[in-house]
Amino acid sequence: MFTREESKEIRKQFWIFFGKRYPRKWMLYNTGVKDLNLKFDFDNDKALVSIDSESRDEIDRTYYFDKILSLKNLLLDEVSQNIIFDSNYILESGKLISRAYIKLEGVNIHNKNHWPQVFEFMFENMDKLEIFYLEYQDFIKS
Repeated sequence: MFTREESKEIRKQFWIFFGKRYPRKWMLYNTGVKDLNLKFDFDNDKALVSIDSESRDEIDRTYYFDKILSLKNLLLDEVSQNIIFDSNYILESGKLISRAYIKLEGVNIHNKNHWPQVFEFMFENMDKLEIFYLEYQDFIKS
């Protein structure tokens, strides 16, 4: 087990190494839609790449997630057949969001032997998700 400080340092190292391996500016929060974000996540049992509708206003959250759902077949074809669509995803913080995500299970941020696999997973899937978003952003934003 790791202390809280050790765990924090390992997480920090992961993101530094990821940034050095793939030195580019990711879209992430710059989607042009408030509370619609592309995200990376990596914890003790999984890694995720996602597009999240995070508004606390249920109408706004649902509106943008429905836009994503209307593009479901295109997302599956252009990004990954493994995308999971969850209109009621609960974050560890307890916040309710809507999320379309690709998950890599059986990896742990504290195991540096998993990092190369996660680097590839994150880069490949976020790259495809960004390209997809840029292609359909006018529709999503409207």
